[in-house]
Order: sequence, then C-alpha cells, then structure tokens
Amino acid sequence: MLWSALVFAAVAQAQITAGLNHLRFGCSQITIERLDPLVNPGMFPTPHMHQVVGGNAFNASMPGTDISNIASCTTCGPADDLSNYWTANLYFRARNGSYKRVPQVPNRFLFNDRFTTQTSGGVTVYYISPGKGKVTAFKPGFRMLVGDPMNRAKKYKSQSCFRCYSGPNFGGDDLAPCSDSRLDFEGFPPGPCLGGIRSNILYPTCWDGKNLDTPNHKDHVAYPTSGPSNFLSTGNCPASHPVKIPQLMLEIVWDTTQFNNKADWPEDGSQPFYLSTGDNTGYGQHGDYVFGWKGDALQKAMDANGCFSATCGNLRSQDITAAKKCTIRKTVNEDADGWLTKLPGIQME
Repeated sequence: MLWSALVFAAVAQAQITAGLNHLRFGCSQITIERLDPLVNPGMFPTPHMHQVVGGNAFNASMPGTDISNIASCTTCGPADDLSNYWTANLYFRARNGSYKRVPQVPNRFLFNDRFTTQTSGGVTVYYISPGKGKVTAFKPGFRMLVGDPMNRAKKYKSQSCFRCYSGPNFGGDDLAPCSDSRLDFEGFPPGPCLGGIRSNILYPTCWDGKNLDTPNHKDHVAYPTSGPSNFLSTGNCPASHPVKIPQLMLEIVWDTTQFNNKADWPEDGSQPFYLSTGDNTGYGQHGDYVFGWKGDALQKAMDANGCFSATCGNLRSQDITAAKKCTIRKTVNEDADGWLTKLPGIQME
C-alpha cells in the first residue's frame, strides 16, 4: 500500500513538473435509476439502469442550455461543477440466474481534500490539460457520449478499459489507466480479481468548434489522429475537429471481491458480470456527459500551472457533508440493490 502511494505521488510530481494540469475529484451518486436524457430524452423508465453523479438538474429531459443556471447543488468536490456524468451499472449473475448490483467503493489519493475517500459510491472525474492556453473548455450546452452500449465485440483502442486489481488496497493501481496488458482488459477480466475491478472511460479530446451536440452525441467530437491510445493523450486533432478540449475521464471502482467464489460462477467457469445493458462482455461500456460548470471555472483550472489536485485554478471546493445533502427526487422507483430475477428493463434469454 505504502509503495503504491509513493509511486502515485511520484507520478503526480512528474506531471506537475512537466506543466500538465490534472484536475481530479470525486462525485457521489445523486441517483441510480433508469433515466437517460441524452439517448432517451423524456422517457421513463428507459431500457437500462444508470448510475448518475453531479448536479441536481438531472432528470428525464434536460434542456440544451446552461445547466449551471438550473442546478443549485452538486455531489462533486468542486462547488462550481454542476455537470452530470453517468454510466451503466455493473451486476453479478449467480449460478442460479439471479442478479445483484455490484457496489462501488470510494477511490483514493485525492489531493487537497478528503472527498474521494468519503464519497457514496460514485465516480472519480479527471480533466487533463497540457497547460495554459492548450485546450478550450467546454461551452454551456455542450454534451457528448462515448462508447456503444450495444457493442459486444472488441473494436476500440483503449477508449475504455477494466483494470483487474491484483490484490487488496488497489493492488496494481500504480500505472496509468489502459496501459498495462497484464491487468487492463478492454472487456471484462476473464477470472476473479482479488482486489476488485476498476473501470476507466476516456472521452474524445477534439471538437469541431461549432456544434454543442449532434444527433448521436458523438459526431461533434473526435479522438486525436493517433487515436485514444492511452491516458494523458495530447495528440494532434484532425482537421475536421481542430479545437483541443480537455481530456475527460471517468474512473469507477467496483467491489467485486464478494463475488469471487468460483462456486457461484457459471458452471463453465465463464465470467459472471454484466453491465446493466445486458452486456456480459464489457465491450459496451459507455459514458454520458452534460457540461455544467459555472462561468469560466473549468477554463481557469485547465490554464493553471502544473496543477495536480481537486482545486486547480483556485476552484471552490465543498465539504463532503454539503455534497451529500444534494439530492433529487427519484422518477423511477424500483429495486436497485436486492437480488433480482432479471436486470431492470432488460429481457435476457
């Protein structure tokens, strides 16, 4: 544990020295339910379950406007980040065919406050910039989607990955996401992970400079010409999408350790995990984003000089107790935590 902490600190110091701005903070869940205002606006319930973090403007129909003027609080560390981030949930399917939602655990090593270690499940959010004047922060009304929930085959190059922790206390967590072929998998790890599983979702870093959204929530953004090859990618943007935007990444830690008993796994020994979309490959991992930062707070953070913390650019941080008071009323009320005979909304064979 100590060695891993020292390695993490060394990596952080190297990034600071190189002038890289690395904004990292935790966000508690604001809801777990079947809503998706991007892909299925106005629909409730939607076809599959999501876990959502961020501002309290989240609902079945979010207008394409400045969300920071609608939300009044956030579950995230920076008080000015009223954005929303959401992903599919992870479920364990027992040998008897029943399902149980896999709990999430707080991340660690959040600098300058105690947010990450005390979040309620949720997500760790990263925004990366090569330095002052190198990226253009997202604009009010901006939104995007990465990944394809219907995908079931290996096709992306490190757009997302799963890290199989090699032991307790985040074993094997001392390398960049999607960079270790021994521990990182594009789909679900094939066997039990002694310390749980970490998901990473890397968003595109290039924008067409015109559209805040497109019908599929993807065409207005693109990866660098070199592709989404790794974390902290600073590659050149294609001519069609010339504007560099911050590298956004979501990181989720799934506590799969309570499901490591192979006697509970399928009789053929195949891995037993499913995304809430009904995907048992992991290739359909995806993430949604609706920008909602106040004013120029994110741009200032991205222009900070060699910052590695939750308070880049003198961001206003809030205490975890304030964040946990930020709630919304559930639109879709159904069991999200008990043993289920089927995934919510998903018809399995």
